[in-house]
Amino acid sequence: MLRKLLPIFIAFVSPIYAQVGGQSVYQFLNLVQSPRQAALGGKTVTIVDYDVNQAIFNPATINPKMHNQLATSYSNYFGEVTYGTANYAYTWDRHVQTFHIGANYVNYGNFDGYDELGNSTNSFTGSEGALSFGYSYNLPWTNFYAGTNVKLITSALESYNSFGVATDIGFLYIDDKNDINYGISFRNIGYQITPYETTREKLPFEITAGISQLVENVPIRWHLTFENLQQWNIAISNPNRAKNGLDGSSEAEKISFFNNALRHVIMGAELFPEKAFNIRLGYNFRRGQELNIIDQRNFSGISAGFSLRFNKVRFDFSHSRYTIAGNSSIFGLIINLD
Repeated sequence: MLRKLLPIFIAFVSPIYAQVGGQSVYQFLNLVQSPRQAALGGKTVTIVDYDVNQAIFNPATINPKMHNQLATSYSNYFGEVTYGTANYAYTWDRHVQTFHIGANYVNYGNFDGYDELGNSTNSFTGSEGALSFGYSYNLPWTNFYAGTNVKLITSALESYNSFGVATDIGFLYIDDKNDINYGISFRNIGYQITPYETTREKLPFEITAGISQLVENVPIRWHLTFENLQQWNIAISNPNRAKNGLDGSSEAEKISFFNNALRHVIMGAELFPEKAFNIRLGYNFRRGQELNIIDQRNFSGISAGFSLRFNKVRFDFSHSRYTIAGNSSIFGLIINLD
């Protein structure tokens, strides 16, 4: 029965990971963690400032500017699916530096249960969550940073339960002279301690790299992110783009080397990134290609958002385009507890 249920949950939790999702458990770990990340297209690994949410995708970005910052976010994803996060950082001192703690969860809502004969049974639900502990270290007399997250993972799908552990390892280099940040993160290296039944499954390991720069004399920081570097071919032909012959034959869409390469790319930009009010834009090439519908303009892959600070509270919002039938908005708060 579990094998019949898992595709349902995968379809809900990872619509933008269709080609690399479904190969492992705990796919919720790759959900966008904050409005800022979502607005920039997702998975940024080079932001180094007050935003404690960034540590989830690259623990090397944990820094003293995050001290005593508390962040929460909430999203009504698709249908009854909701998810949220909470993150906090504390700087012990200038020698020990900064610690980070984070939590995220996803609730899949209620489902009607049926047996193998199609008879109605009890309704059921599903939820997953993770608790993470992170730390970053600045290599002495350098601009290199290394960080790690350790995560405890729990999952409950109908009557099946699972528990796992994972770690993220991240690296960051800051070029102060040119205001350029370089980052790379190896995420979800772990083990499913308790399987749903008897077979242990892989975790959604992913390699993400990025570069960002604050443009000189222009209030813009651009971001370039490369996702799913652990797997080159992430493209599958879109049935809507098949060529149909007059004899009834059908030829599948041919995906070029360049098209597949672009599906690893996410682009984003922040206008007035260091001000109390800023605007964010992003484009996720893979999402745009996979969810694009022929002869319909639905702007899949585009995301946008803004941030507004009131004294010690910052409000964040993002909206991401998926399909005509469904899009996602995320609301978040960052509170300075000092």
